[in-house]
Amino acid sequence: MAVSTAMSKALTVRGPSHFRHRLMATSSQQPSLPRQPLLPRRPSLTLAASPRMLPARPRLSSSESDLSPTPPSERTMTAWDLASLWIGLVVGVPSYYLAGSLVDLGMSALQGVATVAFANLVVLACLVLTAAPAVTHGLPFPVLARATFGVRGAHVPAVIRALVGCGWFGIESWIGGRAVFLLLPSALKSYQPLLTPVPGLGAAPLEFACFLAFWAAQLSVIMNGMEGIRKLERYSAPILIVLTSALLAWAYVSAGGFGRILSLPPRLTGAEFWKVFFPALTANIGFWATVAINIPDFARYARSQADQVLGQAGLPLFMGMFTFAGLAVTSSTEVIFGHIISDPIELLGRIGGPATTVLAIFGISLATITTNIAANVVAPANAFVSMSPRRFTFAQGALITALLGIACQPWRLLSSSESFVYTWLLGYSALMGPIGGVILADHYIVRRTALDVDALYSENRESPYYFQGGFNVAAMVAMAAGVAPIVPGFLHKVGLLPSVAEAFVTAYNNAWFVSFLIAGTVYCLLCCRRGGEVKYQNS
Repeated sequence: MAVSTAMSKALTVRGPSHFRHRLMATSSQQPSLPRQPLLPRRPSLTLAASPRMLPARPRLSSSESDLSPTPPSERTMTAWDLASLWIGLVVGVPSYYLAGSLVDLGMSALQGVATVAFANLVVLACLVLTAAPAVTHGLPFPVLARATFGVRGAHVPAVIRALVGCGWFGIESWIGGRAVFLLLPSALKSYQPLLTPVPGLGAAPLEFACFLAFWAAQLSVIMNGMEGIRKLERYSAPILIVLTSALLAWAYVSAGGFGRILSLPPRLTGAEFWKVFFPALTANIGFWATVAINIPDFARYARSQADQVLGQAGLPLFMGMFTFAGLAVTSSTEVIFGHIISDPIELLGRIGGPATTVLAIFGISLATITTNIAANVVAPANAFVSMSPRRFTFAQGALITALLGIACQPWRLLSSSESFVYTWLLGYSALMGPIGGVILADHYIVRRTALDVDALYSENRESPYYFQGGFNVAAMVAMAAGVAPIVPGFLHKVGLLPSVAEAFVTAYNNAWFVSFLIAGTVYCLLCCRRGGEVKYQNS
């Protein structure tokens, strides 16, 4: 059944897990009310009698709702479906490029795999905790964010997440366009006027045309909505595993095995290694930090918490395996060609004949589309729809995402490993960290997992999520406090500040950790000052 089934009435939850909450002064006489467990089971659902004031998001047709709670009939995503989703997300050129960048920065293959594995264990914890309320209530990220930031303030983190997703959509589309470029006739690829970068644009006309062609090809999948995305991820996962294994086998045979590669001494030792390790760790967490925030957009379709946890538990395994493949293949290029080739598209263009090239391009295109649509279209499209449910559909939100992806000029972000890791990944992780820190602190520490689903769709001033004019000022202040220490280091990195204190450089190199912890701590302190602790009234 398509995910876009109409929901004309609101869904609400029975039982002690469904509470309306307000900040109230601490009272020793007030009895404590039941709380949900850490990973609550999905409650039974029933139709609510009263309409909501804040309309749910419209889907591809005006009569359907995109932001309404997912009904039980549509919660069909199994653990394998979620695992397939992560295989499609992991097996892609950016993941390979990230692994190759670690070698390019001086890490050995084993150092790189260990760094990636540790980072993804941190990400996995955030994924499971963020997805739990989505599975319980069937809610997407823009709606869940209203409980923390307010019914209007939720647009702020949603738009920040959306803009980062637009940047990633542009990056993935540019990578796909480069794959298309390899298929062009040699005469066309050697015609110099088409290969000269356009002043101001920074990209060659032929490369830009290939980028637009691949960009447009993805829209046909996007217009089919979530059901089309789910089918694409499910059937492409085995193909991507086979193609990755084939590339790894080629590197093994051509380099005479991996023994020499794995036994190579690391170029970074002692203090030099730790100087690269922490930024690399933060970059790897930042790599999935966007998905860790909007994972509710997918987890809302899971059958149960067990499916959600088991399906996502594959992330560290899949990422570790693919990172090893990327690092092994990248390291083998030094043995085979005499120098490191960290760009998989450049590598594939230098091996095999026409048949190999066509197969490689098919693999790159499939990997790029599965990653791009799932990770970089769903969240931004939902965010734009949430801002104006009557004006935007999911398809229109996806189109806006794609257009902004062009405006981000991805060819500049991929100009070097330095700009990709230290500027792009570290830079936006300083925005994702505070959002995640505030949301988790609010749901598990301040509200103790209690949630009033009806109130999330109401703009009534008496709603517990209306706060101050629809904005939770405490959440906004905490998020700003998390970002502030990172700004000087970022400005220094992009060259706008000639010098800054070493403490700011360290904070920037650990941007996600610093911003996550500061924002979460500040939010808890502000909530304590405003009311002692959060109390709940049975709705």
